[in-house]
Amino acid sequence: MSTTWTLTKMRMRLAVRNRAFFFFSLVMPLIFLFGAVMFFGKGAANAVAYVLGAILTLTVMGSFWGLSVQLVTFREQGILRRFRLAPVGASAMLASSILSNYFLTMPVVVLEIIICRYAFHLRSWGNLGAIFVLVTLGSAAFAAFGLIVASVTNTMQETQMINNLIWMGFLFLSGATVPLAVFPGWLQRCALFIPATYLATGLESAATNLATAGEMAGDITALTLGLVVAFEISRQLFRWEPEAKVPRRAKIWVLAALLPFLAFGAWENVTGHRLSQVRRNFQMLDNRAMPLRMERPR
Repeated sequence: MSTTWTLTKMRMRLAVRNRAFFFFSLVMPLIFLFGAVMFFGKGAANAVAYVLGAILTLTVMGSFWGLSVQLVTFREQGILRRFRLAPVGASAMLASSILSNYFLTMPVVVLEIIICRYAFHLRSWGNLGAIFVLVTLGSAAFAAFGLIVASVTNTMQETQMINNLIWMGFLFLSGATVPLAVFPGWLQRCALFIPATYLATGLESAATNLATAGEMAGDITALTLGLVVAFEISRQLFRWEPEAKVPRRAKIWVLAALLPFLAFGAWENVTGHRLSQVRRNFQMLDNRAMPLRMERPR
């Protein structure tokens, strides 16, 4: 644990010295927040809560992109080789990556909530306990997903290409950018197999406070299982040297990372509970926001 904590503090110091970190981790999320509230919220407090859930999802999912690129950069530049000589184990290196990213993400999440509460007149704090749990699990899970990508790719170009493909699916099919309730029925059912869907629906429910703890238990369980499986897979596939070859079993391990969400997706497609909840919440918010928008011109 002492090694992991030492690495975590070092990774955090390296990150805050990087100007690009401040732009992509702090400035960009705030730009998305202000733009989304102005465009979608239109002064409706209930819509602001829904937008906040989506923005929190995007902020947390940034762990996926950032850590995969960072780890590949470290491997290409020979930095990981130096850590190995320390010696440092793969588990400590991966855990420090996830922890440092989490500690740097939390202040941004808190700032976004405060801005919505006081600058955009959010009526309620939402379910802060559920938000904290979902942000914690989501940040760790998507960081672990990014570490898997970094382990099976060999170059920065390959990493960015795969990241783009996966990120687009996370971004547009989870409900984080476009509400899941407006998709065609068949696409909603497909979205239930995507990990990002459970983070997006959970944070939107927590921010709007329209779901009970029991209804969000599925999101928390899915992210927890995804985190455990993804971390173990990233540990098994971790490579210190850029010359090390990716084992043939790597593709099977990568597919195994999706097993928890394939199981949850199949279950949700059979029961239909999650899609009913998503449509109900969206309809309630739309009905509540409508009077506010009509009264605004007066």
